[in-house]
Amino acid sequence: MADDIYHHRVKTLDGREVSLGDWKGQVLLIVNVASKCGFTPQYTGFEALYQRLRDRGFAVLGFPCNQFGKQEPGSAAEIAKFCSTTYPVTFPMFAKVDVNGPNEALLYRQIKEQAKGLLGSKAIKWNFTKFLVNRNGEAVERFAPTVKPETIAPKIAKLLT
Repeated sequence: MADDIYHHRVKTLDGREVSLGDWKGQVLLIVNVASKCGFTPQYTGFEALYQRLRDRGFAVLGFPCNQFGKQEPGSAAEIAKFCSTTYPVTFPMFAKVDVNGPNEALLYRQIKEQAKGLLGSKAIKWNFTKFLVNRNGEAVERFAPTVKPETIAPKIAKLLT
C-alpha cells in the first residue's frame, strides 16, 4: 500500500540498515527519544508496554533526536549504553534522526503528514512525540510528549484486537 511505512529503510544504533517491513502487520508506537530530557523516564513505560504486548504483535520503535534542546548529544554507542544500563530498554532503537527541517527522516515526513498535531500542524514540537501506527503501516494518531505511554495502552489494545 502506498501509504504504509514499510518501504522505509532505517539504521539501527549499531549501524545496520533494516527495513520497516520487518514489522509489517504489527501495531507500532514510533517515538523520537532523548537521553537528557525531562520526559526520558517514559522509557520505563515504553519498555513495560513492549514487554506486555509484544507477543500480541506490538513494538515500540525509538528514534533518538538531538533537535530539541540538544538533549541527545551522544554517539550511537553512548545512546546504546544509556538505553541498556539507565533504562534497560529491549525494544528496537535506531540511529539518531532529524524529525523536522531539511534533513528530516523520510519516515517522519510521512507519519507527520498522516497524523497531524494540534490545529493540523505537522512539525514536531519536542522530544517524546509519539505516533501510533496500525497493522496496515499507517500512522493513525499522534500524542504529545506529556502523554505517558501507559495512557496510550487502551488505544494500542484496540488496534491489537
